[in-house]
Amino acid sequence: MFNNHLMADIIFSVGNPGHIQTIPAHKYVLATGSSVFYAMFYGGLAENKRDIEVPDVEPAAFLALLRYMYCDEVQLEADTVLATLYVAKKYIVPHLARACVNYLETSLTAKNACLLLSQSRLFEEPDLMQRCWEVIDAQAEMALRSDGFVDIDIHTLESVLSRETLNCKEIHIWDAALRWATAECIRQELEPSSANRRRLLGSALYLIRLPAMNLEEFANSAAQTGILTQQETIDVFLHFTASNKPQLCFPTKPRQGLKTQVCHRFQSCAYRSNQWRYRGRCDSIQFSVDKRIFVVGFGLYGSSSGAADYNVRIELKRLGCVLSENSTKFFSDGSSSTFHVYFENPIQIEPECFYTASVILDGGELSYFGQEGMSEITVGNVNFQFQCSSESTNGTGVQGGQIPELIFYGPPVDD
Repeated sequence: MFNNHLMADIIFSVGNPGHIQTIPAHKYVLATGSSVFYAMFYGGLAENKRDIEVPDVEPAAFLALLRYMYCDEVQLEADTVLATLYVAKKYIVPHLARACVNYLETSLTAKNACLLLSQSRLFEEPDLMQRCWEVIDAQAEMALRSDGFVDIDIHTLESVLSRETLNCKEIHIWDAALRWATAECIRQELEPSSANRRRLLGSALYLIRLPAMNLEEFANSAAQTGILTQQETIDVFLHFTASNKPQLCFPTKPRQGLKTQVCHRFQSCAYRSNQWRYRGRCDSIQFSVDKRIFVVGFGLYGSSSGAADYNVRIELKRLGCVLSENSTKFFSDGSSSTFHVYFENPIQIEPECFYTASVILDGGELSYFGQEGMSEITVGNVNFQFQCSSESTNGTGVQGGQIPELIFYGPPVDD
């Protein structure tokens, strides 16, 4: 009977003028699944109307609601899931709303996190908001550069700009705020002049920590945009250069960012002559976690025969697909300490999926190596599991070898 005129006793006209779709339904079915529909059709103030207009809902989202109510079937699409969440909230259908939130959480990335944060505030979904903040904090530069960032509302913008844990240089935060202001001018059909952009930013401008930039960044960006007043520009320059610093309207303390956590997978390391060599081959290990984290880089062993320079390529894969890679260098002082090598941006790691961490080093051949490896490790609130990788051609495995550390951002650890 879903979307069927047979025995239908109510007709919905759904959508904006020009995009209206007529959808038949049955009062009894809707009333048994939604207290809102029950009140509309059978409550004390019920109106005996056959035709009902629903201009604030997209037809595809309304059909998704009816499909769930008639067939107990959830069908969600990326381009309509937010609209479906809206209609599920509107008619108080909590199971469908929860399914929408779960869908959004699993599809959450740096590209859509800011826009989803704005929507989750509107829909009063605190769990989704928290997940959005986790992504925005860890991958702040990517999130602020996303196309969706310029579409957030002013209150969400203020929340982002005031965030203490943004893992991002202040120059990128400034650039993102100006992009938002330009887009807001276009939305309000205003010339994107410096004066208009400043006016639309309003008090949000003073959440940007201009003194946390270095002098060169400030001089080549904020000081030349025309957004700041002449006195504000002079005061920030004096803050950088004068011993008697003026009082500023902008916060002067740099953001704390996120604190990295380290998963050490070996209980000890050792060196025996000629037993372990890098030789330009691949060292690889697979891992999974039970909570979302963001991998920042790897800790690696260096030379066991004195100081040495290394060329290194690090890589992270999932199901054979390269998520990120970076080629760089590091200097080993000949000690057994690990040396940290980083990706350009943190990589989001989803729970209950195996990922492959790989490194290829070229330099001093003889190296330290880990031993007494652990297949299961708990770091803070995150449980790691390790297993051998078929891509490892240099002997690294769970029990011993290289890649002794995974460096990551994870859920906060209670003190």
